[in-house]
Amino acid sequence: MNLYKKIVLLLVFSFTTQVALAQSESLVDTNWLEQNINNPKIRLIEVSVIPGVYERGHIQGAVNFKWHTDLVDTVSRDIVSKDNFQDLLIKSGINQDSTIVIYGDKNNWFAAWAAWIFDIYGVENVKLLDGGRAKWEAENRALTPLATKVKAGNIQITETNNLLRARLSDVVAIANKKSDIALVDIRSAAEYSGKIFAPEGVPELSVRAGHIPGAVNVSWGKAVNKDGTIKSASELKKIYAAAGIDGSKPIITYCRIGERSSHSWFVLKKVLGYDVRNYDGSWTEYGNSVGNPIINLSGTVWGKT
Repeated sequence: MNLYKKIVLLLVFSFTTQVALAQSESLVDTNWLEQNINNPKIRLIEVSVIPGVYERGHIQGAVNFKWHTDLVDTVSRDIVSKDNFQDLLIKSGINQDSTIVIYGDKNNWFAAWAAWIFDIYGVENVKLLDGGRAKWEAENRALTPLATKVKAGNIQITETNNLLRARLSDVVAIANKKSDIALVDIRSAAEYSGKIFAPEGVPELSVRAGHIPGAVNVSWGKAVNKDGTIKSASELKKIYAAAGIDGSKPIITYCRIGERSSHSWFVLKKVLGYDVRNYDGSWTEYGNSVGNPIINLSGTVWGKT
């Protein structure tokens, strides 16, 4: 092989490697995690919501974040406060130079919520385990029921980026055609159309069904492969562009309570690099709000049998 060919191959390898790294900057796969699981710089966090899942067995070294109490304020119906979040991270052994890997059950929805919270509070070097707990288990990788013991960390949160979070007023402006922000309803087509109030087996939390006027429907599931891993950037761009979402203007995602929309926020923000906010109030807040319009294509009425 002559020198010219060697240089060309080296450049191609370098370019493809950089692309792969760019596409996965905020994602790690199960192979990578298994190979790096004993790295003391890695802090592993499980965010699962099915009772007892973490306790029955978790990935070695993982600490347990409880979404219902650790990552939200149960009194004010808000995200966890900066001070409480910092205390949680310190107690979990997270340092300023830690690489944080998050995973969980339920399609990584609540793990993605945690990633969104980390971003709001300016914590860097946070990654999502692609495919989450389900993929790790499907590959028969090791789990342990033993409690994870850690030394207190030294992380300090110094900033809060509220621009990553949308409020009721932001989506009301869209509904009333006073804002040009792109609104993405990431729930199922049946929820979007108003055919159902909530997913099967989940309590209804809104007295109205349907969607926010101006929203397009791109279900969160369209962004993942059969094994739960996130699709390639090129595939994702086509999926969202088909609904008019191309990153040319700011985006807000929403679902029912903000967890599924956190997953789509992660995909759009961290994989595609779009300007995205998550509306964690979501349909639970908007659907119950007084005086704000909805679109209900199915004509369902709450309480009507």
